[in-house]
Amino acid sequence: MSTSCNQRKNIQGHPCFSGNHHKNGRMHLAVAPRCNIKCGYCTRRHDCANESRPGVTSRIATPQEAIEKVREVMASEILGPMIKVIGIAGPGDPLANEETFETFRMVGEEFPHLIKCLSTNGLLLPEKIDLLDELGLHSLTVTLNTLDPKVGAGIYSHILYHGKRYTGEEAARILLENQLEGLRKAAGYGMTIKVNTVYIPGVNEEQIPLIGRKVKELGAFVMNVMPLIPQADFAHVTPPSPELLEKVRGENEKIIGQFKHCRQCRADAVGLIGQDVKLAEMERAA
Repeated sequence: MSTSCNQRKNIQGHPCFSGNHHKNGRMHLAVAPRCNIKCGYCTRRHDCANESRPGVTSRIATPQEAIEKVREVMASEILGPMIKVIGIAGPGDPLANEETFETFRMVGEEFPHLIKCLSTNGLLLPEKIDLLDELGLHSLTVTLNTLDPKVGAGIYSHILYHGKRYTGEEAARILLENQLEGLRKAAGYGMTIKVNTVYIPGVNEEQIPLIGRKVKELGAFVMNVMPLIPQADFAHVTPPSPELLEKVRGENEKIIGQFKHCRQCRADAVGLIGQDVKLAEMERAA
């Protein structure tokens, strides 16, 4: 399936797709603390002001606090003109948190011109995709690290799915099946899709081109090969060098477009990619 003729909306304003990331900014709302899988490379931390990576936020916001912060930012002479996207990317999995949907409803009602964007592990995507479509989700990112449940068993220690805890290859197989089905359904709705793959040397490098071909077939627009951040279960693994990462992205670009300016953003990032604004400092300067 191809999304070239079926993409929902103009993507020119989105800095992670074809938008100008030097001019167009995004605002991540950290309203989703709970997660339903345990990735070996993930460490989620709250109240952490000095780290810049996924899973980190200074604090968790309620939906009401989040919409109030959006109002504040959009009224700002500094940030208002640059913010084009409202994203929810954690610090847990957005689809495992009802606050995600409440927040998107409020944003859509008050700021309908802003692009709504979500990042997920995809476990609940098949059952939540209809609701996301109703809420007008424009852009979807799914983190997919392998097409092989045997490899996945070495990446994910467990998943929590419909009240049951699964481990090993069974967990990885359920996750993979839901990721692929969710991607297919999202493409059918015309959503603009990015697939993130964490490059874990010695674990999933051979999977990267296979993932590229599969997600392109399902309707993904672009792929983001991200370097491992050594922590948690993979704290001992040396991440790919910039040269190796660039080589892998170059080879994968023959299969699907590559997103190359990723900065592995915090769950509460605000501003331009790579030039985030700390809201507390902005408020003090006002």
